[in-house]
Amino acid sequence: MDDKPCGPRRRTRHRALLASVTGCAVLGGALVLLPWGEAAPPAPTPEARALAAVGSGVPAALPDLRALVADREQRLKRHPGDAAAWAVLGSARVAQGLRLADPAYWSRAEKALRTSLRLRPEGNAPALRGLAALANARRDHAGAREWGEAARKLEPTRWTTYPLLIEASAGLGDDEETGKLLERLTGLRTGPAVMARAAAVYRDRGWREDAAAKLADAASAAAEPAERAAYLERAGQLAWERGDRQDALRHFREAVRIDPDQRAAQAGQGRALASLGRTTEALGAYRTALTRQPRPEYALELGELYESLGLERAAEAQYAVLRERVRVAAAHGADESLVLGRFEADHGDAAGAVRRLRAAWERGPSTEVADALGWALHRAGEHEEALPFAVRATEGTRGGGVRSALYVFHRGMIERSLERYGAARRHLREALQINPWFSPLGAPRAEAALAGLGEPSVQAGPESS
Repeated sequence: MDDKPCGPRRRTRHRALLASVTGCAVLGGALVLLPWGEAAPPAPTPEARALAAVGSGVPAALPDLRALVADREQRLKRHPGDAAAWAVLGSARVAQGLRLADPAYWSRAEKALRTSLRLRPEGNAPALRGLAALANARRDHAGAREWGEAARKLEPTRWTTYPLLIEASAGLGDDEETGKLLERLTGLRTGPAVMARAAAVYRDRGWREDAAAKLADAASAAAEPAERAAYLERAGQLAWERGDRQDALRHFREAVRIDPDQRAAQAGQGRALASLGRTTEALGAYRTALTRQPRPEYALELGELYESLGLERAAEAQYAVLRERVRVAAAHGADESLVLGRFEADHGDAAGAVRRLRAAWERGPSTEVADALGWALHRAGEHEEALPFAVRATEGTRGGGVRSALYVFHRGMIERSLERYGAARRHLREALQINPWFSPLGAPRAEAALAGLGEPSVQAGPESS
């Protein structure tokens, strides 16, 4: 009888003890993993986060990059002979330039990196990797390969050199070397940065499902928001390329939510929203992206959207932005001849585009340059010469593994001009199957050309089918 009042109290104490034990286990595991009396380690500083990202070649948050740059600048005022600090400063400025699409950072980055090499001319792999990253940013892929190979010679097992070499090889159209480098990289390292690099290679080979799976894994495993947002943006781009507008928009929005400075995702939103008929939102997204990251590609896309809406003056204003951004890039050693050639082929001097893109082809015969050069030749009236480049851009056996609606559309239009109506019909239909909204100007042209070709005649041979 006397024990009964104690039962509820004992059960209450028992539940409280269980709750406290559970709470200790849930608090990150720190209390059970750390020795008694020791506190959890402090969170990394912004400079430390940026340093880790820059050293691994992954995207860093802009505020963190600014903190790292300020920290190294202060250090170099006190220790101007610190070669390591100069290398970090140069690499951080490369990362800033990429995130802001501001070529002015390239000149400052080069000065810092070359200062590091001057102070430590032997065994300075970090400065060599920084120069390789800078060359890739400037689209000087031959230079990036040279700097990257010099770094690899010093540190053959340092995994961070290999993504730079892979990017350079892809830009040079060297698919075989790209594959070898990726195999070497995956043998040295696993993790989100390696997954994302593998995804880029898979995408170029046309392995979209594999690329999407790798990017999903990379985004899930990314440690920092800026890195995760970058991988989500690339996943959105993959979804867009296969014509999945809603999935693309979802990825782009999530990327911007996680990292508001993710302007590539903001431009991606513009692309997807325009295809969904949400024009006002699309224009706003593009304008926001261009305000903070004025890439010439975004100006071209926005200009073509305006043109599709019949707003010629607004389109011309964006095309002027494109020309100015290309001019500024050239002043700082960056090569934007690819986007300028694409623009000129459709909206300006097609013959000039051919000359510009021939030079780009000599520097790096990649798939994207093959497509742009073939299209420029077609627009200049050189259809026979254009076709081999279009084939190179669209057939996996010739290096053009990526399934791009734009590339296939270009090939179909070239074949139509050559009166290869069967092949033209197949490729125009394929372009619209891959992504019916691939371009606000190109997609309607593809539909009109396909309608004009009509159905193949029963009496015609297989070439007409």
